[in-house]
Amino acid sequence: MDKPKEECGVLGLWAETPLDVAGMLHLGLLALQHRGQEAAGIAVSDGKMFLVEKDLGLVNQVFTEERLARLRLPEARLGIAHTRYSTTGSNLRMNAQPLTARTVHGVLAIAHNGNFVNAKPLRDRLLLEGATFQSTSDTEVMLLLLARLGHLPLEEAAAEAMKALEGGYSILLMDCRTLLALRDPHGVRPLVIGQAPWGYAFASEPPALEILGARYLRDVRPGEVVWVEAGELKSLQVLPPSPTPCAFEWIYFARPDSLLDGIEAYQARVRMGEELFREAPAEADIVVPVPDSGIGAAVGYARASGLPLEYGLYKNPYAGRTFIQPTQELRDLKTRLKLSPTSAVRGKRVVLIDDSIVRGTTSRRIVGMLKEAGAKEVHFRVSSPPIRFPCYYGIDTAARKELIAAEKSLEEIRAYIGADSLAFLSEEGVRRAIGGPVCLACFNGRYPAGVPQEGEKLILEIG
Repeated sequence: MDKPKEECGVLGLWAETPLDVAGMLHLGLLALQHRGQEAAGIAVSDGKMFLVEKDLGLVNQVFTEERLARLRLPEARLGIAHTRYSTTGSNLRMNAQPLTARTVHGVLAIAHNGNFVNAKPLRDRLLLEGATFQSTSDTEVMLLLLARLGHLPLEEAAAEAMKALEGGYSILLMDCRTLLALRDPHGVRPLVIGQAPWGYAFASEPPALEILGARYLRDVRPGEVVWVEAGELKSLQVLPPSPTPCAFEWIYFARPDSLLDGIEAYQARVRMGEELFREAPAEADIVVPVPDSGIGAAVGYARASGLPLEYGLYKNPYAGRTFIQPTQELRDLKTRLKLSPTSAVRGKRVVLIDDSIVRGTTSRRIVGMLKEAGAKEVHFRVSSPPIRFPCYYGIDTAARKELIAAEKSLEEIRAYIGADSLAFLSEEGVRRAIGGPVCLACFNGRYPAGVPQEGEKLILEIG
């Protein structure tokens, strides 16, 4: 698809008394399925036993009743879970999370959203010291750093590991009795805390907390470690906060019903649409969103412009993901299966709203379909700036040479996708719409949390 690929979703819970931890985590993962669709995993413990199940596939493909039954410990009180999209390391079963290791702390499990930009030099150092790695994921670097800090309590070991790691990340970490949550000092990747009558929960987004019956309490602060001890929430501010959360959480990734760092995703998207109209009005008859990603911004554009919002594209809910098809011809055909124009566009000048353009291929096909369906004009409006740089913090935005905005001018992009006009929202418009400091590195190349010396996604599989 002509989109940045998903990141990952993390979820964890700690209960005062035994619960069906596996069953609850399975339900919660379904609320985070949009964040990663390549692999899923769950780890649970009752204080003595430690069980893990994970595999490639969607949550409900991995967690059959038989597999969930293998995770159901009668006295289970804590667990973590993960949905994955690969950003470092291939889509291999050995890279599915949670990753585990036997250490001085006992068995440790880790679930990670984001990327460590200094994973390669740290991994090389660990290898020279005699470490062995079982995966090609940067997540395992932190796991083995923790293994070497066995003389410290787990929360102090996590704090020391944070000081060595660079990048954008949110992490859940557990042993048989303790659950920890930590977030990088820039808060690039989201992580929220919930409280329930039975205990505490942590998740990438609040909707997963609600599934577990937990009330949103607050976000994990940038640079903070949070853990549960004797039923109380404990906190250690490890690194000074310098918040620049990822703008794409509000532009595209987070569910529209999510609240992240105090900012509602849906309302931010509506404001992006309003800003987009102020910056780039169009002479048109109707506003049409690309479902589902363009809906919030289209609502805002329609409100600001006074134009009617129309259901001009039907999204087939059974089409699945287009980017997994093996040939370009099949991907083209599956785009038509996934999206098809309605009669609302016939004879109309259409403002087509989407949140981003990566390669331009899908945008070109959508514009072509609208014109084939009788649209007189198609004015493409994008509720984010042009993506010109790769993300190193947990989003697979494609290599820079594959980003159309890195290679072509605005007019060249317009001509390529076949639109009658094209405009992107400015960086200032994004900032105004979100209303707080954000990372805009994929638009302007300014990376607040550092960059890797070698940025290849598969760099840990070489040598």
